[in-house]
Amino acid sequence: MYGVDSSLLAITSYSFSRQFFATDLLDPLKCQDSEAGRRAWPTAKVDHMQIPRASLRGSSRVARFEERSTTDVRLLYRKAIRIVALMLIPMPAVAESDADLAKQLSNPVAALISVPFQFNYDANIGANRDGDRYLLNFQPVIPFRLNGNWNLISRTIAPIVSQNNVAPGSGSQTGLGDVVQSFFFSPAKPTQGGLIWGVGPVFLLPVSTDRLLGAEKWGAGPTAVLLWQVNGWTYGFLANHVWSFAGDGNRAGVSSTFMQPFLNYTTKDAWTFVLNTESTYNWNRHQWSTPINATVSKLLKIGELPVNIGAGVRYWAASPDTGPHGWGARLVVTLLFPK
Repeated sequence: MYGVDSSLLAITSYSFSRQFFATDLLDPLKCQDSEAGRRAWPTAKVDHMQIPRASLRGSSRVARFEERSTTDVRLLYRKAIRIVALMLIPMPAVAESDADLAKQLSNPVAALISVPFQFNYDANIGANRDGDRYLLNFQPVIPFRLNGNWNLISRTIAPIVSQNNVAPGSGSQTGLGDVVQSFFFSPAKPTQGGLIWGVGPVFLLPVSTDRLLGAEKWGAGPTAVLLWQVNGWTYGFLANHVWSFAGDGNRAGVSSTFMQPFLNYTTKDAWTFVLNTESTYNWNRHQWSTPINATVSKLLKIGELPVNIGAGVRYWAASPDTGPHGWGARLVVTLLFPK
């Protein structure tokens, strides 16, 4: 792909040979072969060769003239070949492959701008198991380069919720839930052992549009992620803990731990298989909420824009009485903006 076609070089070589070696006016030793050469270079025979009379100052000067002329022509020939070769050799592509981009999506602290739209459907919610919920998580990831060694990764989760009968007599609610904002300080390169990691703060922002869609509390805490990527595999663990410190005094305080172990595999043709859990432990109520998610996605191009599209199922292995039960579904569309 990056070499020069041998037949093209052969044609180019022949063309330059004709131009520089077969022209009578450039080679005084071949002047006798053309009328133009004889007019430009008056000749005389010396040692059975035709050479210009003006050059007859001894055999040594004839030899030097011949050598110099031949050397100059050869240098011109070589320079011409080099110029043509440089023009023909294409530069290698620097764009990232689809598989590389898909692999970066599996890394929560990759230096890649991505905008996931994650749709979840859960049913059998509430004490009577007659509630359901549609949840669209808007999850932009924006990296900032601090210097040559460190990046700051912003990860936002803004939920848009539509739910029905999640509590007795609650009716339906549709709107924005509380936003979770995380910042990870992460090294620009993995460690020698291949470890990729990031740490930073996480914030709970009470911006919900309905009392049943949020906690109405301000919260903050630490967050961290660590992972390894090798031979298409990505495995690691992301966690955070949030404590409330302000908000509506009539609402219960927040003290919850989120844990997400994950195992992903990306193929060379940009298919990714994902298995993870998104467990939350409520320390005030001593309750687990643990969905197990399994999805398959494919990275493709829409015009010039890389887009990752995936779908899968989820199963609630643990949930409080007021939470979802049984099976659910997930659909993810992620827009990528590589540098």
